[in-house]
Amino acid sequence: MQYRKLGPTGLEVSRIALGCGSFGGVGSPAALIGHGLDETASFAAMDEARALGITLFDTAFSYAGGASDRMIGRWLARQDGEARKRIRIATKVGTVVSAGGMRMDLSPRTIADHLSRSLERLGLDHVDFCLSHGPDAQTPIEATLEGFAAVVEAGQVSHIGACNVTPEELLAALAASDRLGLPRFGWIQNAYSLMSRTDESELFAICRDHELGITPYSPVAGGVLTGKYTHGQPAPRESRLGLRPEGALPSRATFDAIDRLRQHAEALGVSAGALALAWVMGHPQVTAPIAGPSRTGEHLRLVREALTVELDDHSRDRIGSWFAKH
Repeated sequence: MQYRKLGPTGLEVSRIALGCGSFGGVGSPAALIGHGLDETASFAAMDEARALGITLFDTAFSYAGGASDRMIGRWLARQDGEARKRIRIATKVGTVVSAGGMRMDLSPRTIADHLSRSLERLGLDHVDFCLSHGPDAQTPIEATLEGFAAVVEAGQVSHIGACNVTPEELLAALAASDRLGLPRFGWIQNAYSLMSRTDESELFAICRDHELGITPYSPVAGGVLTGKYTHGQPAPRESRLGLRPEGALPSRATFDAIDRLRQHAEALGVSAGALALAWVMGHPQVTAPIAGPSRTGEHLRLVREALTVELDDHSRDRIGSWFAKH
């Protein structure tokens, strides 16, 4: 395992982070609680992550109604002091789940409430990293940053970042921080994969110019790039796309590109999903992609395989060209 500093935080993290959104559920939707990994499987995934040298665990206040936090907390309680010190937790705040669905609330009160409850579940009084889970059109960015400043001052979190932001939103936040002398977002966490590349130009350029870290989620596009889906066939009921149909199956052209990816991966002796993950890792600006454990197979097989793949610029560009128009 290799390690990198996360943006301006000065803290070193592993080149791959463990995504804990499948612990107890599939992300935040209340209807999907119970469809994720149970505690035994979650503990096994965290054990494997520790053995691989993964030091960054990524969770959120809203994941599985708090089950993700609680499982991580119980696992941490079983570790020795050295392991607890080495593992860095990144949590996210702001997602409010109710019977009517989900909404974003990044008011200072909600930031403080979500972080305090998350820390209690984790059995911690402090985490290194906390991100806004998404943009909140109802709360001025200045108020959100003041909310984060309060929890930083209280010693509950050291560094803040932003998830699911547009270039305009990120620039507005950075400008507000500089203008008001408030904590700055130190990294961003948006979706990024061979099938989701809109951030490569403007947002990545902002991160480069401001020396921000990047920890992209969904590096295998919710499992689509693993080759588990078939063109013209509905997604299996218990697959991620089957459970969360808002992620539509790709076009025939994209399936053709995935087939080329699979063939190239076989020639390298790895799976298509591992090659897709290695492609994301290979971007020079990516600090650490968020890789979740499999819910149906070997938990971190893709991670183990991806760590064996080294892509030069030519190989990475070639693979990217297969998906460029899809």
